[in-house]
Amino acid sequence: MADPTYTAQAHVTGGRDGGHGRSSDGKLEVDLGLPNEMGGDGNGTNPEQLFAVGYAACFEGALNLVAARERVEAADAEVDSAVSLVPEGKAFRLAVKLDVTLPSLEGDQAVALVRSAHQVCPYSNATRGNIEVALTANGQSLD
Repeated sequence: MADPTYTAQAHVTGGRDGGHGRSSDGKLEVDLGLPNEMGGDGNGTNPEQLFAVGYAACFEGALNLVAARERVEAADAEVDSAVSLVPEGKAFRLAVKLDVTLPSLEGDQAVALVRSAHQVCPYSNATRGNIEVALTANGQSLD
């Protein structure tokens, strides 16, 4: 493994139902719980919510990086993410939808920037070929 630029560390006890998680630096601390849709009481954060926030934040960072490289203004970008647990036999798989809004860009330019960001984003690279990721740019599907 190459020398990492940064490594995040976390510790979890109790798992997704009634557990607790915290980052090693103490900046993130969450009580974990099952959502109502999975038979839980809805109190607490679940791993899918954490993944959704992480992916959206990472993707927006990738958008900003690509925009700077291409000398395009995208500071007003917004990313809405949805991470779904999908039953598959006796297991589950994840599916992701990223809706990217780029008010400063139109049509093909917005689509091209989102496509480029999808190639740069570490979450996109980690999930490519493993998780279905649906992308939109200003409401236009990239499929």
